[in-house]
Amino acid sequence: MNLWYNTLQKPPLTPPASYFPMAWGILYSLMTIAFFIILSKPHSQDKYIAVNLFLFQLILNFTWSYVFFEMKSIRLALLDVIFLLIILFLTIIYFFKISKLAGILLIPYLLQVIFALYLNFGITILN
Repeated sequence: MNLWYNTLQKPPLTPPASYFPMAWGILYSLMTIAFFIILSKPHSQDKYIAVNLFLFQLILNFTWSYVFFEMKSIRLALLDVIFLLIILFLTIIYFFKISKLAGILLIPYLLQVIFALYLNFGITILN
């Protein structure tokens, strides 16, 4: 974990650093399964939108880590996670249209992004 991160004031319920690799490993596995379910479905306009939304939210997901830890821009990271939450919500809607299972598999990820929003917002306020 980044030494800079250790110096930040954090909100209540902030988990230990060991939580994140385990949680994200599980979440990325569920995301991969959901994505492959969608890819296996017949071509449609909904599938095209779902795949593009998924890829866009994935870019926002990866961007957050860079913005927060490398750029050390807490506020810009907060903006990123807000956009991520919006795009992820739309992704889940389209996944559900195509496959209920694929949509359900993204629910833990949605909950984690909501939690990340809470943590990022708390760090923004406290620092």
